[in-house]
Amino acid sequence: MNALDKLLIAEDIRRLKARYFRCLDTKNWGEMERVFGSDSVMDARAENRTGGTPDAHIHIGSVNIVVFLRTHLEQVTTVHHGHSPEIDITAPDAATGIWAMEDMLRWPEGGPLKWMHGYGHYYETYKNDGQRWYIQTTTIRRLRVDSL
Repeated sequence: MNALDKLLIAEDIRRLKARYFRCLDTKNWGEMERVFGSDSVMDARAENRTGGTPDAHIHIGSVNIVVFLRTHLEQVTTVHHGHSPEIDITAPDAATGIWAMEDMLRWPEGGPLKWMHGYGHYYETYKNDGQRWYIQTTTIRRLRVDSL
């Protein structure tokens, strides 16, 4: 794999993550399913603010991941930004990435919170199945959360 191939893969992954943020904020759940694959894993244990077992916050497969996101965010106005990606191409069909992130969420009247402003990093792996790149694993590690 030459340098140009690696740059093109990195650009595909940047566009993939941009699609994730856009689909999340616009609640485009159908397109969000295509950001993930059937073997994708979302580790949302750090997002657990409601209790429950840790395993209840591990979501496997694009359909289950979108069900989780939709259940928790459908009625929430969200703005997500990802910055300064550190993307490493580990094979022609695999890569890792770390993204600095910031998100702002506003709940409707009667929600569990009024608002939340978070900061941290996404730690991810990516896979190409021969047709497309998708997020294979994703975990958020927050540095700070301000909320009311």
